[in-house]
Amino acid sequence: MSITVNIDLGYEFDVKTDASEVFEVLSDVPESVSHFPKVEALTDMGGGVYQWEMEKVGTKQVNLQTVYASKYVSKFDKAKQTGSVRWTPVKGIGNALVGGNWKIEGKKGCTGVTLAIEGKVEVALPSLMKMVVQPVVEGEFERLVEQYIDNLIERFGGEA
Repeated sequence: MSITVNIDLGYEFDVKTDASEVFEVLSDVPESVSHFPKVEALTDMGGGVYQWEMEKVGTKQVNLQTVYASKYVSKFDKAKQTGSVRWTPVKGIGNALVGGNWKIEGKKGCTGVTLAIEGKVEVALPSLMKMVVQPVVEGEFERLVEQYIDNLIERFGGEA
């Protein structure tokens, strides 16, 4: 038996760094992921596919480790100072399907950044536990993404 927890997050912020540098960091998956908290391992599977293994969360008796793979595709238009990094879930790897995108837009004196993430995490627990587990998983995922954004904002010299 398992519980499916849906994740749907969206964030927008401006940073003081120019768009090409923001794109350079976000499109380099290992560099970008180095700012994400609690990543136990990131494995390059080739062809733009990376497998994420998060640290276990929970207690010794009941814990969850999220493992998934996504395929990344990046584009940047130097003339327009706009770019995107998109990732789509790779089925059959781990216990989650995670996709999303970064949108990067050069503005006067700063860069606008938008992050959208959608996912499904399968938790191997009885469905009776859903009311307890779902908010914990959602909250942990949201907390990690918000820390990731804070770390990136710091990397980019602060919010504009």
